[in-house]
Formats: sequence, C-alpha cells, structure tokens
Amino acid sequence: MKLISWNVNGLRACVEKGFKDIFQQLDADCVCLQETKMQAGQLDLAFEGYQSFWHYAEKKGYSGTAIFTRKQPVSVAYGIGNEVGDAEGRAVTLEFETFYLVCLYVPNSQDGLRRLSYRMEWEDAVRDYLSTLDQKKPVVVCGDLNVAHQEIDLKNPKSNRKNAGFTDEEREKFGQLLDSGFVDTFRYFHPDQKDIYSWWSYRFRAREKNAGWRIDYFLASKRLCPNLKSASIHTEIYGSDHCPVELEVEI
Repeated sequence: MKLISWNVNGLRACVEKGFKDIFQQLDADCVCLQETKMQAGQLDLAFEGYQSFWHYAEKKGYSGTAIFTRKQPVSVAYGIGNEVGDAEGRAVTLEFETFYLVCLYVPNSQDGLRRLSYRMEWEDAVRDYLSTLDQKKPVVVCGDLNVAHQEIDLKNPKSNRKNAGFTDEEREKFGQLLDSGFVDTFRYFHPDQKDIYSWWSYRFRAREKNAGWRIDYFLASKRLCPNLKSASIHTEIYGSDHCPVELEVEI
C-alpha cells in the first residue's frame, strides 16, 4: 500500500494551488490530510475510486483532518477521547482487516508555549489511544505531529531549543511514544539523512533557503518493520507550507 500524509494548511486554498492534480499524480491508496480548515459542505471534493472521511473542528476555519481511501474500512472513528482535541477535529481512524490507519493533527504549543500544558495532556491521551489500538492489531500513524524529534530534524536546533515544536517536553513525549512500540519510518530507512524537512515558515524565504523542520511523520507498530518498503518526503511538491510525506508498506 502507498500511503500519503499532508498538512494542506487550508484545503480550499490548496485546491486553488493544484491539489487535485497532485492528488492524482501521487496515486496513493490512502491520502491523509491535516489542517483542512473546513466545515461540512464548504467544498465539493471527490475522486473516483475513493471514499473520504472527515473530522471537522467545531470552530470555523480551524484545524480538521480527513482521509481519502481506496480500501474499504471495517470501521471509522473520529477523535481519541480527548474532549478539547476532539472538538478541534484532530483525528480520524480507519480500521482495516489487518491494521489501523490513524491520521493526526497534533496541537501546536503556540507562541510563548501558552498551550504546552494542554499539549502534554494530549500527548498522554494519544499515546494511550494508540497503545490500545496496537494491542488489537498493528497501527500506522501519520500526520503533522508538530515536533522535530532530534537536532537533525530541523535546520537551526540551537536557536529553537525552547520554541514550540522543539521543547524538551515535546521531544520527550515523542520519545515516549516511540518507546511504547512505534518506529519513525523515515528514520528507519534514512537514519542519518540531513537537510530534508517537511515544513518551512512562510517568512524569511525559509523554503528557498531550506530552513525547515521535519514535523510530519509516518509511525508504525514496530512489528510492522518487516513489512515496510520505503519512506520518503516530497519536497518537490508545493501548495502548502508543508509537503507530503509517504510510506509504502506491504500489509
């Protein structure tokens, strides 16, 4: 299966920047989106051969996740059981016969880390949620996880040490998630690759300078490692301040 994850930073805007053509070119079995910034009925978007499942935020023009899939799911779930996060449309889970696919948009700790305490609460809730699923069948987790795990995962680690997305607290929680039974699939295939990122600020010509962060991931249950075929980051694709990330898995 070919899986894609992409924070589109406003799907209606991304459609105006070529999303439909990019979707067709990627030719994935499942496409997971974050930060759709939509409510039901605001965009008529369908692709032949795909079903779509949407988790809208209660607040208009904010957050939101979705999955397009060629493969018929056994069941669909929205949210992770975290009241605030679920109201913000941050998770869609598709259960297939042999695995779960979870699309996440992790809360940003924001300027001044004013939402860091809530972020820590979310991290514990999502780890419990994923661990519960993992006890039933293997899990593939993807999305904008809003953290650069190691210094290799961002251009300027020293100057960002206490900024949202690279705090010790966020990095530790990510490590705890991996320790609970998951693998960062990109690093599984590319443990030492530098200077490849999935998000760049719109400011200071950051993408032109490749001053970015790797904050978009595919994680997988460790027992799926023999099934993993490849993991890549589509830095050549524009349309958002993030680019799509990809996982190929035989499952």
